[in-house]
Amino acid sequence: MPKLISVIVPAHNEAKNMPLLHTALQEVSDKIAYNFEFIFVDDGSRDDTVAVLKKLQKQDKRIQVIEFARNFGKEAATSAGLHASKGDAVVIMDADLQHPPSLLPKFIERWEAGGEVVVGVRRYSKKESAFKKMMSGWFYRIMQQIAHTHITPHATDFRLLDRAVVDEFNALTERNRMTRGLIDWLGFRRAYIHFEAPTRIHGEVAYTFTKLVGLAFNSFTAYSMLPLRLAGYIGVLILSIATPVGLFIVIEKYILNDPWGFNFSGPAILAFILLILVGIVLACMGLIALYIANIHNEVLNRPLYIVRRQQQATELAKEE
Repeated sequence: MPKLISVIVPAHNEAKNMPLLHTALQEVSDKIAYNFEFIFVDDGSRDDTVAVLKKLQKQDKRIQVIEFARNFGKEAATSAGLHASKGDAVVIMDADLQHPPSLLPKFIERWEAGGEVVVGVRRYSKKESAFKKMMSGWFYRIMQQIAHTHITPHATDFRLLDRAVVDEFNALTERNRMTRGLIDWLGFRRAYIHFEAPTRIHGEVAYTFTKLVGLAFNSFTAYSMLPLRLAGYIGVLILSIATPVGLFIVIEKYILNDPWGFNFSGPAILAFILLILVGIVLACMGLIALYIANIHNEVLNRPLYIVRRQQQATELAKEE
């Protein structure tokens, strides 16, 4: 039996793009010897996305439509598609055709060659604004420095996952999630396909600047403990500067009777006392942050380890 490939498409107000995407998926799937299921997840669309999908479903029995009661966001829609998928491999792609369906054979080829996670990495075209390129570059540079999980620069949600990866992803329980970050955290063997996104045909970009900023902050807090520990680092820095200076002022003025004539005033001494107290408070906050970080890790409830494959000696003997 040919292997089954699940294609997951989160959609929000994409009625005009649905027929175009389905046609492109049909053209690709008819040319390669695999079975397909197309899982469209409607994320509370206000247009005719669901109606268009139901019409397409009558023409193509491979289509499965999951309709949300309201808009829960792309990450939730992607997770719903992964939970519903049955394929030996699962491809996640956007509905706006900026993730070219024509690349599906390449993704499958890399998967068959041993890649358990095949990641689409976007090349920015000359049409992209300099501001967008700069902000994206800063984001990935910061994440590479502070994240406890390696995140590939310019990696997109356009990716293929082996069934084993999907099963492990579905076991994760956290609610505030960034799908690509969680997949990166899972590990497994990786392969990469670089592509340039075509121009969007219909509709507007779902991720506004405000949403992108929110996604960036969610990434910082979900994949790095640095923001939590920052207060402690600042407190230690303040203490390391203010304490010796404060001791010098007290010794120079009150013990040595100001031999160098600095003539420190009362407000200056009070300011350094306050600095020392602020440093102590921030350092204590950093200590509390360490406990909160432990609570954070426990609440996420991620598995302690990921097993790619477990093979018994009898199974190995059969293979030989």
